Amino acid sequence: MTTNLRSRNWFGKTGKDGFIYRAWMKNQGIPAYEFEGKPVIGICNTWSELTPCNAHFRELAESVKRGILEAGGFPVEFPVMSLGETLIKPTAMLYRNLASMDVEESVRANPMDGVVLLCGCDKTTPSLVMGACSVNIPTLVVSGGPMLTGKYKGKNIGTSDVWRFDEAIRTGKMLQEELTVAEACMCRSRGHCAVMGTASTMACMVESLGLSLPGNAAIPAADSRRKVLAQLSGLRIVEMVKENLRPSDVLNKKAFENAIVVNAAIGGSTNFVLHLLAIAGRIGVPLSLEDIDRKSDKVPLIANLQPSGAFFMEDLYYAGGLPAVMKELDSLLHKECNTVNGKSIAENYADAECYNRDVIATLKQPFNPVSGIVVLKGNLCEEGAVMKPSAASAHLMRHKGKAVVFENIEDYKARVDDPALDIDENSVMVLKNVGPIGYPGMPEVGNMSLPKKLLEKGVSDMVRISDGRMSGTGFGTVVLHVSPEAASGGNFSVVESGDIISLDVKNRSLHVELSEAELNARKAKHKASHKTMDRGYVGLYQQHVQQAHQGADFDFLVGMSGSEVTRDSH
Repeated sequence: MTTNLRSRNWFGKTGKDGFIYRAWMKNQGIPAYEFEGKPVIGICNTWSELTPCNAHFRELAESVKRGILEAGGFPVEFPVMSLGETLIKPTAMLYRNLASMDVEESVRANPMDGVVLLCGCDKTTPSLVMGACSVNIPTLVVSGGPMLTGKYKGKNIGTSDVWRFDEAIRTGKMLQEELTVAEACMCRSRGHCAVMGTASTMACMVESLGLSLPGNAAIPAADSRRKVLAQLSGLRIVEMVKENLRPSDVLNKKAFENAIVVNAAIGGSTNFVLHLLAIAGRIGVPLSLEDIDRKSDKVPLIANLQPSGAFFMEDLYYAGGLPAVMKELDSLLHKECNTVNGKSIAENYADAECYNRDVIATLKQPFNPVSGIVVLKGNLCEEGAVMKPSAASAHLMRHKGKAVVFENIEDYKARVDDPALDIDENSVMVLKNVGPIGYPGMPEVGNMSLPKKLLEKGVSDMVRISDGRMSGTGFGTVVLHVSPEAASGGNFSVVESGDIISLDVKNRSLHVELSEAELNARKAKHKASHKTMDRGYVGLYQQHVQQAHQGADFDFLVGMSGSEVTRDSH
């Protein structure tokens, strides 16, 4: 028997309260001895057939249960809101904070001593980690794993090819019949996106933070070793409860800096910024855009993965996985950081080997010296904006051009392919009102498709700027997360077509050539064009969501709330 268990406040009671807590659980065929002091481990499951990336999680949960039972724990699986990026309208990001509240309240309100988070599709990882950090009981993450690499007409394909297929369809180089065949060829196994999109980035984030067992990030979902890791995670969480090893014991400033370095080296998604800032806010670690820019600076790209490189997550696993990447980064990491298996982060990658230098390069001979997340500042983004240089075009890293402004996503869709649109390859495409408040929810529309007439001319990239996000699978010279967003009335809200915008990535600058007096005069006349809601969750979201540079969490959720429940239910 383990003493001082949180679950004893439920199952250890006598009289009426204890009777009620135990009796109804027993209708599932649970014998009395299970309630006599075993650590109760919650398995927080984001399984849903509406979240295809997580559709194998019921099976994965069984592997976690085996490990918990083997270690003498009492597993209890429970569902929370699942966020399927590919299906949810208007965007899964709108519901990240809601799912985090679901996790937080479910964990706190129920008799759990520890929790295993089953995470997969993009927003399921940050939402579950955010919620668990708010409660701060022993927590371990098991990711669902990437799908196997797609195969189409003798070539490897992944989610990044969606954007290439789109351009091919719009210019008549690909038929709809071919696209339909490619659909079945790309998503050919269980798992999340096969490239270094946001889901893979999040799996790498939790491993580099120390919240998962080593090797968690890259094992393909279809590989039997994914189940082995899940079972070992079940074993370990029981020991974590005995040690009272909580997220606050793992997540300090140095752990976040390690994650930033790793993200730079793997060419991780720009969405990493929003989610890492939000997690830091929940656990109480001060973290800023400047920290991300500072720790990313001069970290080269050493993982040759799409969309910044050529290979896929499956290849990364065979090449040695994230531990092999982290071993190459040893000189840049805080080696002493604690992790959920009780070892330091350096101990976890000490024996790692690289088996394929085409996939994992070295610091001395990287695939690309330019990497990481660059934070831009200027009068167009007073609180900052971000971009991923490794997925951008070198010739556009310093660029000046006239703005072609779309006031919202509907305006963009209506005009982008209009032959009369006044735009050329030197223009700067600007999309407003797709930020946290303006859309609402900050959708992945920042990597705007180029106008058809320019694609037909052979133009493949342009500078694009928005207050929204971009899929981690996307690429291009795309400036994102402009803060303050247009809907909050910053300078970005009054940019007009014809204004001259200058981008200078080396000097971290994004500027519109307008005087402060002109900007203020425009803002004085400006009328908001976004819609606001008065009811329901969306209304709550628009009233309380923070700006992108703060992580787009709710202002009332920042900080830990703890695990104590002061009142009984009976």
